[in-house]
Amino acid sequence: MQHRPPRLTPELRDTTFRWIADDVDGDSRTEMQNLLARAMAGDTDALSELDDRMTGTLTFGTAGLRGPVRAGPNGMNTAVVVRTTAGLAAWLANRFPGGVIVVGRDARHGSERFANAAAEVLAAAGFDVRVLPRPLPTPVLAYATLRLGACAGIQITASHNPPADNGYKVFDHTGIQIVPPADAEIEAEIAAAPAAVSVPRRSGAQRLGDDVLDGYLDRVAALATGEARDLRIAVTPLHGVGGSVVAEAFRRAGFTDVHLVEAQAEPDPDFPTVTFPNPEEPGATDLLLRLASDIDADLAVALDPDADRCALGARGTDGAWRMLTGDETGVLLGDRVLARTEAADPLVATTLVSSSLLAEVATARGARHARTLTGFKWLMRAGENLVFAYEEAIGLCVNPSFVRDKDGIAAAVFAADVAAEAKSQGRTLLDLLDDVTLTYGISVTGQVAPRFTDLAERAAVMERLRAQPPVALAGVPVATEELADAGAVRMSGEQVRVIVRLSGTEPKVKAYLEVTGPPPAPGDLAHARAAAQRTLSLLRDDVTDLLSLR
Repeated sequence: MQHRPPRLTPELRDTTFRWIADDVDGDSRTEMQNLLARAMAGDTDALSELDDRMTGTLTFGTAGLRGPVRAGPNGMNTAVVVRTTAGLAAWLANRFPGGVIVVGRDARHGSERFANAAAEVLAAAGFDVRVLPRPLPTPVLAYATLRLGACAGIQITASHNPPADNGYKVFDHTGIQIVPPADAEIEAEIAAAPAAVSVPRRSGAQRLGDDVLDGYLDRVAALATGEARDLRIAVTPLHGVGGSVVAEAFRRAGFTDVHLVEAQAEPDPDFPTVTFPNPEEPGATDLLLRLASDIDADLAVALDPDADRCALGARGTDGAWRMLTGDETGVLLGDRVLARTEAADPLVATTLVSSSLLAEVATARGARHARTLTGFKWLMRAGENLVFAYEEAIGLCVNPSFVRDKDGIAAAVFAADVAAEAKSQGRTLLDLLDDVTLTYGISVTGQVAPRFTDLAERAAVMERLRAQPPVALAGVPVATEELADAGAVRMSGEQVRVIVRLSGTEPKVKAYLEVTGPPPAPGDLAHARAAAQRTLSLLRDDVTDLLSLR
């Protein structure tokens, strides 16, 4: 059958004209006018793009909004932010009329104007709006929401998404990201909001000084309770907003031998040295590890652009540097938190896709352990006396008493304290990881995460997996079960586990792999790890094939 070119329907044309008329930003109006003109002139690429921008909308979920900065309802722009904030304001007005709301932002394209627009809508709706003084990490916004007793906090950020994106993240009055049914209720209010041009806005938000940031930095510095401070640290904020903040946090904690990757030290919304500004992506930490080697560092730290995630790098006995996995970092720091905590009946939490090893650590140290759905919105609600939580995607919370979210700055300072103590004993973080393995058991983890340009193909892969589950993976018989609450599928057998789900923030299918084993004898550590890695490699091959398009 011959493929028909796209056609500009009267409905699409008229909907676009209405959006342009209702837009509140002159640049966005011009952008859409030019795109519409090209589509009307028969440009098929312009028509396809126009259709994509106008027939879909950014969905407000538990992660708020996230999408490309562009005009139209299916993009991050001032009009979308204005209507979103109007809906959020209507939802909050029924619960916290006139309450304090804190607004923060990162340094991405559009962040400043989006934050200003949100503040103006909230001020016109009668809220006491406080705006952070400049682009700052998301954990600072989470801290400010708690410290100021706010009914909500809004951070304009796309975290570690590609450079073209921006986003809108909401914390509730508990200082934790929202959970259902709040997201659906807010989405309904957004749908009922008037056109952006009709939403009232006014100035009057209070611009905060540095006292909130100072309070946060002092609390973070206090996490370093050890006495050792001889540690050379290499750091990259990956062109994000965490560089100066983490450097000051280190300084206040007593770590002064700190070196930032110069090419990535300052905020830059174009992220020129990385393809994806995510420490987990291949190549993202190359400059960091090169610096660590050049300066003979003891610890390497990579933050994501809004500094709520933290990845650690360490040097092996062969002199080569490598980044720790999120699970390695999580189990290591979780063990150290439990070793130091004075809390009664402490609780640690991981998500269902993270390593199972922290549960063994908790049991051995007389603590409770909880497994939650993915996301810190669930981890922070895991239970009473929570002292530590992590997810495998390098999200760590070592400080739930004052930030109820992942906090890369605090994790970096705590990790430096752990590394300095180890160095004072002639040891490294990798030595501490050996201790964990010898004490609690083998756990090696990995991930397969194919990216799809067509979301229908992504859904088809999941449908096929459910309809035709494997009977064995890596040569091990497996049983398959549906994790309905998580929207995931789990395949597990003796010492192997795979959980597959759709990513909530990226066009990916994510598979989380784990191979486990009992604690090896000290002389068998290398052999046991190598065997587990071989099984993991087989598992990765099988899952890659399982999630491929056929």
